[in-house]
Amino acid sequence: MTTTSTGASPSAAPTFEVEDELRARGARVVAGVDEVGRGAWAGPLLVCAAVPGEGAPPAGLTDSKRLTPKRRRDIAARLGPWVADHAFGWSEPAEIDEVGMTEALRRAARRALDGLTARPDAVILDGRHDFIGRPWRVRTQVKGDLVCVSVAAAAVLAKVRRDAFMAELDADHPGYGFDRAAGYPSPAHRATLAEAGPTPHHRLSWSYLDALPRWKHLRRHRVAPSTAGGGPGDEGEQLSLL
Repeated sequence: MTTTSTGASPSAAPTFEVEDELRARGARVVAGVDEVGRGAWAGPLLVCAAVPGEGAPPAGLTDSKRLTPKRRRDIAARLGPWVADHAFGWSEPAEIDEVGMTEALRRAARRALDGLTARPDAVILDGRHDFIGRPWRVRTQVKGDLVCVSVAAAAVLAKVRRDAFMAELDADHPGYGFDRAAGYPSPAHRATLAEAGPTPHHRLSWSYLDALPRWKHLRRHRVAPSTAGGGPGDEGEQLSLL
């Protein structure tokens, strides 16, 4: 099992409290993990794993959703030199359609963790549910991007990287608002989908296609969820809070 913590009191400034707690229990390298793109209709799912650096993080670091795009980009530019290590893991729309979101999250997170220079001894994962699984030792943390510097750093880096990628797609696929809404639902996105249909970057297993009479024949249905890499119960090693 994983261990979930809800006891920390969220504030605008994340701290090292959870990271220090895990280090006190023997974890030398602690990585924070967060994802972006889970609820989008188009574009990849992106997971970032970040190992915090020494000293105070860049001023203003907090939950990426509380920051303006300009502020996120500014903080991300300063996070690059501060973090000790970070890596991204991607899951493209075709893979999401094939294996489903839970498995896509698992794969993207493992790709991010495998991309780090040093293997983390413990992973802090934003949210209540461990979608990574063995052999990683996972500590789930509700509102981790508000509480933990490592998760906050991962969240900002992931959001800025994916937004930049989606903005690049906008040049080839105008009208969907990829440069503004990054593949998430928006009035412009809905209107262009109804008229022009999905692009090669859209997720075709998503139910939005059911509301598009001209395009719903493109909807893909998986026969059964994939269990590659472990099933939903394949959770990481428990980290005792006692």
